[in-house]
Formats: sequence, structure tokens, C-alpha cells
Amino acid sequence: MNEIRVSSWPELHEVLYGESWNVSLGRFRSPFVFRGQGQADAKLTTTLQRLSGETREVERHLLRNFRKYAYSSGMDRDLSWYWLAVGQHHGLPTRLLDWTTSPLVALHFATGDEDLYDRDGVIWMVNFTRTNEELPPPLKTLLAQEGADVFTVDMLTAFSREHQARGPGRRPTFDLGWLEDLEREAEHPFLLFLEPPSIDERIVQQAALFSLLSDPEEPLDDWLADHPQTYRQVILPAALKWEVRDKLDQSNITERTLFPGLGGLSQSLKRYYRVRREPPPPGDTPEGQKEEVERHT
Repeated sequence: MNEIRVSSWPELHEVLYGESWNVSLGRFRSPFVFRGQGQADAKLTTTLQRLSGETREVERHLLRNFRKYAYSSGMDRDLSWYWLAVGQHHGLPTRLLDWTTSPLVALHFATGDEDLYDRDGVIWMVNFTRTNEELPPPLKTLLAQEGADVFTVDMLTAFSREHQARGPGRRPTFDLGWLEDLEREAEHPFLLFLEPPSIDERIVQQAALFSLLSDPEEPLDDWLADHPQTYRQVILPAALKWEVRDKLDQSNITERTLFPGLGGLSQSLKRYYRVRREPPPPGDTPEGQKEEVERHT
């Protein structure tokens, strides 16, 4: 079953941390990456897909102009993949989607918006060892040579330069045509995961990863539906969101730690001291405890 509906905090943990034992390493190393969303029925569309126009053409214009106007901001590496990752991190529409290697960070994003507490949330779990099996042979070889499970900016930069050198001619600066070439070789779109450079504390604190689907027009959940062995959807019931949120706060998984700075601190304090809008329904609180709706100050 790809959809799992949990009903308690212990069950949620059991699902999110399941299958993490790595026999060859003798360690707990999960093969999953995670993405939390406040609405279970929200599509996995990229910010680029939400724009109008031909996605590949719009992408080139976005990246070219982002580099042109942001170059004076202290970026020290003039590489296309670097600009793509930096742009995604700062809100530029791209073909990338945000993920994390931390289940708790994913839970934060699934419970961060109180306006959605009346709706079920979702944690997407994607097994990157299985998505890697769907990669074209050249990319599989690259991962094997590096002994890696996900790509880095440097790995993809070196690969794209090598591919370009073998091609018929020089491509535009921000053209990702080698991906299209590989897509044609593979006959079907493929999914890869990219570890962004640690350009600030947010990326480090959130254990961030980006996904990239070779066809920028296809929603990722459609691709996953065609590859059911690669993913799970963990449905987070609306009735469980408050408990999850409060326990994340207790575990120090808040905006204060995930978004270092005064803005993140203010947001976490704002939610922590807010009175719960409606009292919990009967039976929603543990036995023996009073049904208090206000936090202790």
C-alpha cells in the first residue's frame, strides 16, 4: 500500500523511521527522503510549473536573469547548477522541489500552517535507492564512481561539461539540454536528487535536498504513481496535527532552529504562545489530563 493513514504519534514514528536498518553497514541509514505538506491532496508541482508558458524556455530566461542581477550578491561559484540550487533556495521558480532527509523537519512543514489544521496533511516518503534504479546508465555510473546515493552540484557540473564536450556544439550558458538528451536515451523521464551547497544555515538545519524530474512539465506525483515501488504517502489526520506540532516544539524542531534569525524566532514564539482556537474534541486528550486549551506561560 502506498497510502498509510496513521492515528497516533507512536504509529507515525514507526512508519517514518521504518526500514532504516542497513544490513551492509550495520547502521540505521534510511533510504527515504521526506516532504511535508499541510494538505494531503495538494499536487507535487514545482514553482516553474505554476508559471505560464513553455517551461524549458521560461527556465532559461529565469536562470540567465537571476545570475545577471544576483552576481553582485557574493556568489563565489559561476556554475549553472550552483545558480539553479541558489535560485530555488531563494524563491526563484525552478524545476526543483524541496525535500529533507529528516522526518521531523518534514513534519514541521506539514504542521506549520494553522489555517490548515482542519485538513489532513501528508508526508511524502521517496526511496532514493529505488529511484536511482530508474536513472539512465551514465548517471548510475556517476553515482557508483562517487560511491554516492545523491548528486551534488559539483558532480552534475562535471558531468554536464563532459557531456557537452562530446556533443555536436556549444550550448547556451544555462541550457540543460544534456538532461533532454539523456531523457531521450532513457525513453522515459527520470528522477534524481540533488544535495544543495551549504550556502547558509537554513540548508544545513533543514537537512535539505532538491528533487529534479527530467521532464519539467510532468508533476512529480504523476511520475511516482507510475513507479509505485518508489514512494509512500503518510496521511497525517487533522485531529493529530496539534499533538504533532506541540511535540515538535518540545523536540526543538521550530522556525527558531530551522530558519535561524529574528524572523524565525518571532514566528516560533508567535505560535507557541497563541491560544488554541478551538478546544479539542472529547477524547482527544490523554486520560487523566485536563483539557486545557491555553499554553502555560
